[in-house]
Amino acid sequence: MTLIDVFYTGFMQKALIAGVFASIACGIIGPLVVANRMVFIAGGISHAAYGGVGLALFLGLPVFSTTLVYSFLIALIIASLTIKNISDIEMIIGLIWSAGMSLGIILMDLSPGYNADIMSYLFGSLIVVSNFDIIISVILALTVIITTGLFYNQFLVLIYDKDFAIVSGINVKLLHFIFNIMVACSIVMLIRVVGLILVIAMLTIPVYIASIFCSSFFRIIIFSVLLNILFIFSGLIFSYYFNLSTGATIIATGTISLLFVMFTRIFIKKHE
Repeated sequence: MTLIDVFYTGFMQKALIAGVFASIACGIIGPLVVANRMVFIAGGISHAAYGGVGLALFLGLPVFSTTLVYSFLIALIIASLTIKNISDIEMIIGLIWSAGMSLGIILMDLSPGYNADIMSYLFGSLIVVSNFDIIISVILALTVIITTGLFYNQFLVLIYDKDFAIVSGINVKLLHFIFNIMVACSIVMLIRVVGLILVIAMLTIPVYIASIFCSSFFRIIIFSVLLNILFIFSGLIFSYYFNLSTGATIIATGTISLLFVMFTRIFIKKHE
């Protein structure tokens, strides 16, 4: 079967569409997460979101939409705590992180019947993407794009000088809450792509590579989007031909790319 024939199959087409829209959202959010030093907070939201998956399975509700609402609530809680600059905030996020994971596991244990999809929520499974998943992904991606476009300049000011943002009259608290909600949107989109466990890699690896080649923040965002799409496309191909987990293969592709770029850069510098 040729490469073109692979994407004639219905499930691969759905997987690619969902992956592309997730790539767009994560390519936008990732640079903002890294620039704001909020990787740990994003990790807290992503792992706590597992409680939403468990709740959906326990109550027999749609996993995608239930986890989305649950993640919004977690994002709002974390935003309300982090905006206050609490000294032990890392410990609190760690508690939310572990509590969400444990809640999800317990609820899954109590859910009637055997849930074969449990591992796909942890490590991703693009081959089981539904039409409903795609619709939600499109809506969330558009939400992230429009919101970022509306508040882009304010986000930049907040990244480079928070005190100046406050003096300039920018509503820092509102931006903080909006940003956490957008992070939650991106994380829910990544559940099917790479799973909750591997979300952070998807948000950060493209940014680290893009920052090596790009000087402006806008170019980093564009390059991150393109890299995400490349990793998902490559990961889908490798996982299909070698019968591997899609989420892990996508992240492995990104990790190898990052290592290649880093070592190539070191080699070039040594021989200049």
